[in-house]
Amino acid sequence: MPITDFPRSVGTKAMGARIRRLSERIDRESGRCYALFDTRFEQRWFGIVNQLRLHQSMSVGELASALGITHVSVSQARKSLEAEGLVKSVTDPQDGRKSMLVLTPAGERLVARLAPLWSAMEAASEELFAEAVGLLEGIELLEQALDARSLTSRIIDRLDTENPGGPQADESEKP
Repeated sequence: MPITDFPRSVGTKAMGARIRRLSERIDRESGRCYALFDTRFEQRWFGIVNQLRLHQSMSVGELASALGITHVSVSQARKSLEAEGLVKSVTDPQDGRKSMLVLTPAGERLVARLAPLWSAMEAASEELFAEAVGLLEGIELLEQALDARSLTSRIIDRLDTENPGGPQADESEKP
């Protein structure tokens, strides 16, 4: 008889699959909420749009750093946000060589229109975290553990122990 939920059945062995599945579920359900507002808005845009709302303008690098994601991820989201007419690039007045992202007037109107939805989403998230006691702290601890020692390093160490002569960890991955 086939297992109906393989990632759940193997526990920590499918940690990435479980986290990805939760992320996709949250994105899908958030999309349904945006549809209630008759708005095309991708959940992955929220961090960028929110940072621009808070700081008026930021570079791609500043956004990546603030959100803890890659420059490539921000650049990809920027392209789709620009295509939707929600953000635009402007020259940094302090450094003419630098490009900054800002909300367009349409982006600012969208932020104002979505404010009640985002407030409700925040309250719903707080409710979920209250029900999933310790989850937020657990996520924080997992991030700290990965900051202290990468998953790659941990795996390579086990390969070295169990299979001498196997692949070696890059020195930059060692703690």
